[in-house]
Amino acid sequence: MKIFVTLKPNSRKEVIERIDATHFKIHTKSPPREGRANAMAIHALAYYLDIPKSRIKICAGAKLKQKILEIF
Repeated sequence: MKIFVTLKPNSRKEVIERIDATHFKIHTKSPPREGRANAMAIHALAYYLDIPKSRIKICAGAKLKQKILEIF
């Protein structure tokens, strides 16, 4: 299953907005350096969907704000 995420790093608060079944907007306090924001986005999405982090992988957009994540 593919999930489309718009990531907003350096936000004031941690928020996950569900736009529809496969689109999310994630605000994270983590900076976009050394993959910290990506790691926090995976952690937040795993918590939100109640699945292990190991089941989520970034397919595209590792260095972009728009990402495609795969859940397997």
